[in-house]
Amino acid sequence: MKRAEQVTFGGSGMDRAAHVRGDAALLAEATAHPNAACVLLWRGKILVQGDRLDRLSLVRMDHSLVRNGPGGVILEPIFLGVDAENAPRFAFDVSSWDAEGLDLSGVGAFVDRTEQQHPDLPEGHVFAELRRVMTRLGARDAELAATAKAIIGWHETHKFCARCGERSVISQAGWQRSCPVCGGHHFPRTDPVVIMLITHGDQVLMGRSPGWPDGMYSLLAGFVEPGETLEAAVRREVMEEAGVPVGRVRYLSSQPWPFPASLMFGCEGEALSQDIRIDPTEIEDAIWVGKSEMMQAFAGEHPTLMPARKGAIAHFLLRNWLADTLD
Repeated sequence: MKRAEQVTFGGSGMDRAAHVRGDAALLAEATAHPNAACVLLWRGKILVQGDRLDRLSLVRMDHSLVRNGPGGVILEPIFLGVDAENAPRFAFDVSSWDAEGLDLSGVGAFVDRTEQQHPDLPEGHVFAELRRVMTRLGARDAELAATAKAIIGWHETHKFCARCGERSVISQAGWQRSCPVCGGHHFPRTDPVVIMLITHGDQVLMGRSPGWPDGMYSLLAGFVEPGETLEAAVRREVMEEAGVPVGRVRYLSSQPWPFPASLMFGCEGEALSQDIRIDPTEIEDAIWVGKSEMMQAFAGEHPTLMPARKGAIAHFLLRNWLADTLD
């Protein structure tokens, strides 16, 4: 797919400079670099700025929130790589800040429109839900934000050694956890997920999960199981969720999806039947939608159907399907 990396969170070409992670001298040099800066996260939300909240707000490494702030999941900055002109970039979590007196009603909700302003940061530099602002960010900011959110989220759920149960410690500048007791090493995990553009003629198969906003449908998706190819996962997931057999399958594009730590493999598949038999334990509903009807939904003119969330690979694949630009 020629436009594959134009997907939100698609690679911006950032140099992750992995050789720095295990070199104490190089890491210290990167931390002390005059242009080094840090992406801040608070309870999974990203610090952004601008009238449209369309830019990351990067803080200097000597800022009080980084040097001796409230801390959170991690107690030291994680090295993300180097930006333009070799400026080192880090990520740091300040989730222990209690945000007293601020609106926290949306934190953790499906749609969180709340913003939190830390008193030690400039006015208008706020923590916002990444899904809300992801389509506004430039490619580099989006990659930094997705990487920071995913790696900090991994540390939050992997504090203990999976081999012996002892508390592990951060190593390799945040890209590894090591057990001081049994010597085990643990690395950030990414869960492979297939998301499927299943078509039959000029119709596409759409489904919805319980709890989604009324009228919202998206492409079917599911986790790849051990010992399974992407093609096999596509066929199995579509059959399990909608009872639709799938023939030819091809890979289209991928998207890092840090909610919490997936890599979405966008695939196209040809349905061998249009008979739908949903599994209610998997999805709430599944329907076939024609191109003209989907165009209405994308234009906001459909009376009931809402398209997939903007910024998600489902929206990206559907948009290219409508434009006939999958190849």
